[in-house]
Amino acid sequence: MHGSGTGSEVDPTPGNGVDREFLALERELSVFLRRARASSGEMAREVHPELEPAAYGLLVRLDEAGPQRATELAAYIGVGKATMSRQLRALDDLGLIARDPDPADGRAWLVRITDEGRGRFRSVRDARRERYVRKLADWDRGEVAELARLLHQLNARAESD
Repeated sequence: MHGSGTGSEVDPTPGNGVDREFLALERELSVFLRRARASSGEMAREVHPELEPAAYGLLVRLDEAGPQRATELAAYIGVGKATMSRQLRALDDLGLIARDPDPADGRAWLVRITDEGRGRFRSVRDARRERYVRKLADWDRGEVAELARLLHQLNARAESD
């Protein structure tokens, strides 16, 4: 598969009990996550100049999964109730989400992405996907599929922890 292009290969100290593969994984994930955080900020600003980077993930989830309770979103994203409330309030203030009464429980609310939010989000998402297509143009489709499969497996494992 393709390397990170960082040029910083780690040579673990012999006998320290750490496998080379896990050191390489840690290094590559660190680089990937640093780039992903920066990219998330850029994408959030493209959706709306005042959108927090962390709130972008909520739009992703709402677009994919449809309306959900705030507690479901908080559990999925892995944040507390106060953080979720603050992020949802910001998205609501920007007109990117709306809250509707939950027909299954009149005391609860379902959060949904608005037409405005969906249009802005999908425009940014489609542009991001085009960047992926360009960056990975020399990859075999099987490699792209394998990367997606492995990332899905890693995410699923992280959800169950």
